[in-house]
Amino acid sequence: MATRARVRAPELIGKGGWLNTGDRQYTLTDLRGRIVVLDFWTFCCVNCLHVLDELRELEEKHRDTVVIIGVHSPKFVHEAEHQAVVDAVERYEVQHPVLDDPELATWKQYAVRAWPTLVVIDPEGYVVAQHAGEGHAHAIEKLVEELEAEHEAKGTLRRGDGPYVPPEPVATHLRFPGKILALADGGYLVSDTTRHRLVEIEGDGETVRRHIGTGERGFVDGGPGEARFSEPQGFAALPDGRIAVADTVNHAIRALDPATGEVTTLAGTGRQWWQGAATSGPAREVDLSSPWDVAWFADRLWIAMAGVHQLWTYDPATDTVRVAAGTTNEGLVDGPAEEAWFAQPSGLAVSADGERLWVADSETSALRYVERDGDGDGTGFAVRTAVGTGLFDFGHRDGAAGQALFQHPLGVTALPDGSVAVCDTYNHALRRYDPASDEVSTLATDLREPSDAVPADGDLVVVESARHRLTRLRLPEEALRVADRAHRTQRAATEIAPGRLRLDVVFQAPTGQKLDTRYGPSTRLLVSSTPPELLAEGAGAGTDLFRELVLADGVTEGVLHVSAMAASCDDDPANEYPACHVHQQDWGVPVRVTAEGTSRLPLVLAGMDDQT
Repeated sequence: MATRARVRAPELIGKGGWLNTGDRQYTLTDLRGRIVVLDFWTFCCVNCLHVLDELRELEEKHRDTVVIIGVHSPKFVHEAEHQAVVDAVERYEVQHPVLDDPELATWKQYAVRAWPTLVVIDPEGYVVAQHAGEGHAHAIEKLVEELEAEHEAKGTLRRGDGPYVPPEPVATHLRFPGKILALADGGYLVSDTTRHRLVEIEGDGETVRRHIGTGERGFVDGGPGEARFSEPQGFAALPDGRIAVADTVNHAIRALDPATGEVTTLAGTGRQWWQGAATSGPAREVDLSSPWDVAWFADRLWIAMAGVHQLWTYDPATDTVRVAAGTTNEGLVDGPAEEAWFAQPSGLAVSADGERLWVADSETSALRYVERDGDGDGTGFAVRTAVGTGLFDFGHRDGAAGQALFQHPLGVTALPDGSVAVCDTYNHALRRYDPASDEVSTLATDLREPSDAVPADGDLVVVESARHRLTRLRLPEEALRVADRAHRTQRAATEIAPGRLRLDVVFQAPTGQKLDTRYGPSTRLLVSSTPPELLAEGAGAGTDLFRELVLADGVTEGVLHVSAMAASCDDDPANEYPACHVHQQDWGVPVRVTAEGTSRLPLVLAGMDDQT
């Protein structure tokens, strides 16, 4: 077996303590003899949620040798609240211990630079691999099998039950509901997200009419008692009377016949979209990625494709899907739809006049919109920003839109007067943006993670996701006065030296695999910065996983945006159909230019950086 670089694993530290362990606190010494996989995640991050799903099979298959520990490392202020982490662990069915690390202590000890990051620790307590981003489950399983064999032979492997202790179930009509649709008869359809079903509720917001779906995670069409969903979210009424459902973790768009309760599949294959896959084609043959909300706009069903930071459309006339806006790069960039950047678009609503599609762009804490491009022939679209500045600025501030702040909004609702209600989820507030005055105000506070709302006879019915209920609000005649709160991410900036900066994306193909060059370059690297003036040279796309960057004089701080992809396949000439895997990650690295800074920036996609 090849010699493997090993670094002693730092201790696990987190002021929030441990979850899913029956109140027991753990150290790495307690876990000696087991293979430990640390999953650095935060619950706002859709890529982190993808990794939770990727790890489920590994977790089950190697449950007597592998201990997965989620290290919750918050980006937003709300995510540093302990109860919010407790809620998220239940919401996303995390079935392994979680260390709540609100001050990023363990994140810093392991020099993590991105959500999500996976670190593998061998049974003797040494770090043997690090992986950033998605698509690494296969590589980690191969490494686990090697470590099992190696440490079984050495006598250092300890098999047995893991430290996971499930929480007690709680009885409620809804559990972390996501989105809501007002029905023609005065009732509501609610996505009961954590229970993988839809619930029809009377106009009182409490009385349950019926459940649609078995309540078990799955991807099955059929009647109300047969259909299965996986963490469904948003709804939209279709012209033919059916209701489109964003079936988020199934990476699909489903259709519900409200008369019969019959569920069918409109779009998606059940597989997650990866770079290089088709971006248009027959609706049930093209992969999607975490669709979070849907809306009927401009004669199409628009899809908030949170998993790839894009908007897609479904055309029922041709039964096809296609990308409509976004490049898959994560950030806030306006302009022609095909050039715009989004960051986990999670809520959609069509303006009262039908001219705009409002977008809650959650990771940039922004309110965006799509409208027809007046510079073109009327068939193109442009993306604009009403409120928000970028990935790292958020808070609760009212007033002029140019300086107003949200914190990870998930829902947006068009109001009859042309204004927009925003479910400002991590501020636990309902906000309002008025395009006429270009002002933001606060309508209500003390809502627990509001995620969607619908108008109801002059009021609003709000989904309070973390209170597991619908709440009816009378809209105030005057806005509330809320003290300003402005925040930046807690992540420390990386200090870099002025002049030249060597960027290295570290990638080591999994054991038994090699880079896939059958169809051209197997790697891709895209680099940009905020502000763009930070980089004098080096921005743009290329196929090497390294880049010589030149920093501009006079710009002392900013964010480097790095997107990397590598494809690897089984290294066996005799195998006519080798298994191939795509590894990808987007980094947003806050940087500060100082004389004492580093001249090399390593970002680990997979493996270990041998120059540290």
